[in-house]
Amino acid sequence: MCGICGEIRFDGTLASPERVQRMGDCLAPRGPDGAGQVMRGRVGLGHRRLKIIDLSEKAEQPMVDPELGLTIAFNGCIYNYPELREELEGKGYRFFSHGDTEVILKSYHAWGRDCVKRFHGMFAFAIHERETGRVMLARDRFGIKPLYLSQNDKRLYIASSLPAIVRTGDVDTSIDKVALHHYMTFHAVVPPPHTILKGVQKLPPATTRVIEADGSVKDEVYWAPHFGPLDGDERLGPDDWRDRVMDAMKTAVARRMVADVPVGVLLSGGVDSSLIVGLLAEAGQQGLNTFSIGFEDANGEVGNEFEFSDIIANHYGTEHHKIFVPGSELMEHLPGCIGAMSEPMVSYDNVGFYLLSREVSKHIKVVQSGQGADEVFGGYHWYPKMAGANDPLGAYSRAFFDRSHETLAKHLSPEWLTEEDVSRDFVARHFAMEGAANPVDKALRVDAHVMLVDDPVKRVDNMTMAWGLEARVPFLDHELVELAARVPAEEKLKQDGKGVLKEVARQVVPSEVIDRKKGYFPVPQLKYLSGPTLDFVRDALHSEAAQSRGLFRKDYTDALFADPSAHITPLRGSELWQVALLEMWLQTQGL
Repeated sequence: MCGICGEIRFDGTLASPERVQRMGDCLAPRGPDGAGQVMRGRVGLGHRRLKIIDLSEKAEQPMVDPELGLTIAFNGCIYNYPELREELEGKGYRFFSHGDTEVILKSYHAWGRDCVKRFHGMFAFAIHERETGRVMLARDRFGIKPLYLSQNDKRLYIASSLPAIVRTGDVDTSIDKVALHHYMTFHAVVPPPHTILKGVQKLPPATTRVIEADGSVKDEVYWAPHFGPLDGDERLGPDDWRDRVMDAMKTAVARRMVADVPVGVLLSGGVDSSLIVGLLAEAGQQGLNTFSIGFEDANGEVGNEFEFSDIIANHYGTEHHKIFVPGSELMEHLPGCIGAMSEPMVSYDNVGFYLLSREVSKHIKVVQSGQGADEVFGGYHWYPKMAGANDPLGAYSRAFFDRSHETLAKHLSPEWLTEEDVSRDFVARHFAMEGAANPVDKALRVDAHVMLVDDPVKRVDNMTMAWGLEARVPFLDHELVELAARVPAEEKLKQDGKGVLKEVARQVVPSEVIDRKKGYFPVPQLKYLSGPTLDFVRDALHSEAAQSRGLFRKDYTDALFADPSAHITPLRGSELWQVALLEMWLQTQGL
């Protein structure tokens, strides 16, 4: 829901409505239903609106509460806003609108920066205090909603996308070598605060940042769950865990139906999205819209999973929409997909979500989606390798990293390589943190708090919001995640992964969907580059812009073009696509 932006000055000058407007214009696809600005001297906030809750103009943004002296620009949805509103009314607060935005304002006034601990939902927002000049920024626990920043001694820019901040024309757009190392090594995951550009950062998830009028900053991390069983959990057996997860799943899915418009489901045909459909159907949802997408086969690999999505759609009688994308249309929309990325993202799923979202947005404005289940309940193939590992860091690196630091030195031009192995060092520090003793839990924690945020979650936000579609992710309900983090690792690893979740699903979903081979959005044309797609990436990497940038060694790119299918990462990604995607993204952003 929506896009936000803003400028805060520290040098005595006024915020520029023109710069805020340029950022807002860049965010227009995120909020096609309305736009606004509030300029208060040194602070200017902008907003693009997607109407989901309180469709009236009383909920327009940026929202100003003159009585409390607060202004907010908010992106997201607070699912428990009716309960919070009732509590606040009991404290004497009066409301002029009927949505969640004003509830955030009143909550901030009542409870300060700790108000975020009370929110169930996804959010990124900025609140400006009229009396003190203070600004508070906040981001939800899993970074489902993005918040990019660029700050120096004179000013701070904020926006829901990185390209929006670039539009100010006032940031350092040179490449960050640490971020480049992460992109090429840590499976294109660039942890906060870094982005691929030196001059732009991102607020970490589960973080509030208070910026005083003089530019001084104080961050607080407000959520960091323990991974592993708690005292007393040893008394719980498999059936106990199953029942508790079932109850938490029902609550998570029901919360995400809060809207003043219809809510559908992205149905891949896998156990995760199928469980969401099943729980909604069992809860009595009628006329539920479900959506699936498929692509052309390539290199003997099937490009759709309609067989399984059809099973679920027929079983529950949903209004099912199957979208098939021919190869020609895939090529036609690749530039638009790349342009929708806030940061370079290599997953083939991007174009799948992009084209699926285009079609879904013709029917509804809100969908539930199954992202997060693998990271929360242990669905990936590297988690069993972590069980009992004497060298957890080594086991994780071998399974997840695209290449080692030593190999990267053979791929990047020398001037772009960091001296230290910053990606492995990052994971080592994360593994060493307290709160996750078991090697499997260490991997689950880094994946849930870092990889998930800057790969699947970012992908879904960027590709859905490119078409003014809001995606909600019930597997990232923070209470469900807190529960899942306590489930013993051995229960998660059963049944080839996600054992406890599959036991939940068996009470709802047909078994042939649960016991199938793990699926995903297959786009084999981007994995096995040939023909028009190969020409597409060749043009990008042989362009004058790429040659002058000089990120990659020529002998490496020559080898990639000589035999693209011979250069596949441990996670079965194309090295050529990874290299080309970065360059294509930079060129698309005019960098």
